[in-house]
Amino acid sequence: MIPRRSIVRGVGGYLPERVVSNAELARTVDTSDEWIVQRTGITCRHIAADGETTSDLAVHAARAALDRAGMRPDDIDLILVATATPDLTFPATATLVQHKLGIRGGFAFDLAAACSGFVYAAVSADALLKNGSARRALVIGSETITRLLDWNDRATCVLFGDGAGAMVLESVPHQEAAGRGILSSRLRADGRFWEKLYTKGGPSTTGGVGLVHMEGREVFRHAVGVMSDVVAGAFDDAGVSVDELDWFVPHQANKRIIDAASIRLGIPLEKTVVTVDRHANTSAASVPLALDVAVGDGRIKPGDLVMIEAMGGGFTWGAALIRW
Repeated sequence: MIPRRSIVRGVGGYLPERVVSNAELARTVDTSDEWIVQRTGITCRHIAADGETTSDLAVHAARAALDRAGMRPDDIDLILVATATPDLTFPATATLVQHKLGIRGGFAFDLAAACSGFVYAAVSADALLKNGSARRALVIGSETITRLLDWNDRATCVLFGDGAGAMVLESVPHQEAAGRGILSSRLRADGRFWEKLYTKGGPSTTGGVGLVHMEGREVFRHAVGVMSDVVAGAFDDAGVSVDELDWFVPHQANKRIIDAASIRLGIPLEKTVVTVDRHANTSAASVPLALDVAVGDGRIKPGDLVMIEAMGGGFTWGAALIRW
């Protein structure tokens, strides 16, 4: 088999129309704009409209990514949707996205790794493209996470928002990639810590979806601590140093976590893409939404070296190094 590499052809993002500011939240829960900004960096979040589903958000982001890639829906033969908030228990949200895009060929499935979902999905799609299972993939992170929130719990309700982001990957012969593509990745999980961040419910336990429960300090401590391992490992596997990095695109959960991780990794803050202020933590959608912003405003350019990383409930975490 000819060695192949999966390269990025386009990214896209979508945020629901309704915007909820910190000031609006402060009218219903014991919090304030100052408190939220100081502890998280978040100023607002977007909330899906009644009847607007995770697959709807995903389709908007997918179409934007396809437009950037200069492709049509029927050019895609793999759809992978990372989400913790599927439309239905089954079928997979990815099959609904496939249907809504009018795609009749290929295959589609969901991946559940909480906030790490998009990184896990990108790495999974990369493997499937390299082994010849597909030629072009839509990798999507999409969430309606606000439907899992207790709006009386200020420790969680201020942190999250809805949204979707997408990436088009294409498999090409290694020599044609000209150094571009997903160069390396590291994925990790440790189920011992599942009770630190989870939903209190599920189909086989309560028969419902449950609401988000989080031990914030423990999540913060683990997030900063575990990321250096996978990021450093991805650099080592690709044979490059942190000094060669152009852009660091972390999971957009909390500005304090992002800053602490950047400093610990030795990545200048000016090379770190931050969008959490404008959409809060959108779980699996946060990394592709940040990529969409940074590509759209011209920061990420062809040839740039980009590191993506995320950590989520499970705990799950991972990183991938991409030559844009």
